[in-house]
Amino acid sequence: MHIRPATTQDAEAISALINASAHHFLLDASGRGAERFLAGITPQAILGYLSSASFFYLIAEDGNDLAGAVALRDGRHLFHLFVAPTHQRQGLARALWAAAQRGAAKGLKTFTVNASPNAVAVYERFGFAAVGPRTEMNGIAFVPMEAAATD
Repeated sequence: MHIRPATTQDAEAISALINASAHHFLLDASGRGAERFLAGITPQAILGYLSSASFFYLIAEDGNDLAGAVALRDGRHLFHLFVAPTHQRQGLARALWAAAQRGAAKGLKTFTVNASPNAVAVYERFGFAAVGPRTEMNGIAFVPMEAAATD
């Protein structure tokens, strides 16, 4: 497994990885009501994030296959953390999160994430705690969480 900074050439694969997991947090399986969210995970949207100084993306590759991706927005918000089903439960999410933290802005007090409900337990193992109730908005469900930054 190799973790490296994502490039614009990775946009389509990252989009496909996220879209494959979208059913976990969409309120309606058809995507109705979540159009804004779904527009934000198209290859074009991911390309925009990869081109922006506000986002820091890393990917994990297993040979030529995309095994996972992580992104921080503004150095403190865990924007994306997705692992392909074939690579789950092998410590890859933890490795991606650790790598992302190393690339974060120094002097941070906290990280935030809007966790999909099925991923709350994973984020709790990473040191995150819920700071609000499960929220349903714009066709998706999430739990706002925070974790203390480690220096």
